[in-house]
Amino acid sequence: MGRHRDPGLAGWGGTRRPGRALLDEDLEAITRGAVLTRGLGRSYGDSALPPDGVESVPCSVLADRILAFDPATGLLHAEAGLSLAEVNRLFWPRGWSFPVLPGTQFVTLGGMVAADVHGKNHHVDGTLGRHVTRLRLRLADDRIVECSRGEHADLFRATLGGMGLTGHLLEAEVRLQEIPTAWILSESDRIDGIDSFVTGLRKAARSWPFTVGWFDALARGRQLGRGVLFKGRWANPEEAPAHAPRRKQRVTVPFHLPGWVLNDHTARLFNGLYFRRHPRRSRRRIVHPESFFHPLDAIAHWNRIYGRRGFVQHQVVLPEGERPGAARRFLEELSGRGGASFLCVIKDCGEEGEGLLSFPRPGISIAVDLPAGPRIQELVDALNERVIAEGGRIYLAKDAFTRPEHFRAMEPRLDAFQSARRRWDPAGRLASAQSVRILGDRR
Repeated sequence: MGRHRDPGLAGWGGTRRPGRALLDEDLEAITRGAVLTRGLGRSYGDSALPPDGVESVPCSVLADRILAFDPATGLLHAEAGLSLAEVNRLFWPRGWSFPVLPGTQFVTLGGMVAADVHGKNHHVDGTLGRHVTRLRLRLADDRIVECSRGEHADLFRATLGGMGLTGHLLEAEVRLQEIPTAWILSESDRIDGIDSFVTGLRKAARSWPFTVGWFDALARGRQLGRGVLFKGRWANPEEAPAHAPRRKQRVTVPFHLPGWVLNDHTARLFNGLYFRRHPRRSRRRIVHPESFFHPLDAIAHWNRIYGRRGFVQHQVVLPEGERPGAARRFLEELSGRGGASFLCVIKDCGEEGEGLLSFPRPGISIAVDLPAGPRIQELVDALNERVIAEGGRIYLAKDAFTRPEHFRAMEPRLDAFQSARRRWDPAGRLASAQSVRILGDRR
């Protein structure tokens, strides 16, 4: 039963563990007795990697059927292996969209629930968990249960953003959103620095459902955090082309680039060129939804740009409203320690999700991609100490190096999450490489 991929499993950032992915259309069968389920492997660190001594991990990607869709309510019922790319392909032309669109569409429904993903509309529509109505799980003792806000509510809340540590997600029911067209009306502005970025995001949030920014973390002084702010909404029929958008063609990075390609000098050159490429005036246009929501998906295997050493994406949320200047102080910490990053993303976050470990909270989210190297642990430690001082937290779906004492200091909800885990998994069978590292799970 089941087919195995080649030995060796990896996170998107290059973190690796021994093991094999077990694939089968019958997800119920291959999750029996397992400690973790894996989707498309787009979590950056070790959250979808097995603990030491676990040889195979069920992979959900062949269990990808749509089981039901109700156009009267927008309720989509599907297996956990259904990819967001397939949902986009099928539903955008039909006037529906997934309610929350993360940075990549190459993720599974199960992975999105496990990370309680957020998107450019978090300040309006919250995390994915707000739109999930029911989940079907295989528990650690191999029972299969359904949970919702009215049934096993503690399990439901712990599973949203619980990184797969409460059970193997088999199916989910999510409410889609109706859209006027499948095109995006986008407006973008050049921003002079991080303080202006925070102000610009807050202002844009009043009238735009989608907001996000790229910024330069290597610029100095008043230009620190300069970049481009993107705003968008679904275009109305009179604004958009009459035909539905066609699937975008992708280019491929065919091999891992040499490690010396990415350094402070090349990062500064790229950032400067990208910043100056945008005109000083606002730019408004109709754009393809994939270009707006999932720009990096246009480049297959873009993670190979960082070479075989891989990279770390450090994503944090900082309560800028409670601690004005938190975003600037975080970037000053990063810049002062020589953190060279090509990809720096900033977003405005709204209400905290109901998931017990859901990442976003009111404030500013910052994500930076950092080439892995001998000093990466030291850099992550310093950034996390700054996050703790500001009252913020990290995103577990991106993490590979946070220390357990740092995570506990960031996360006041951890005891409630662990209590729910013990209730549904008293023997502590379910685990990942990340939970062993960061939560002290024993295997």
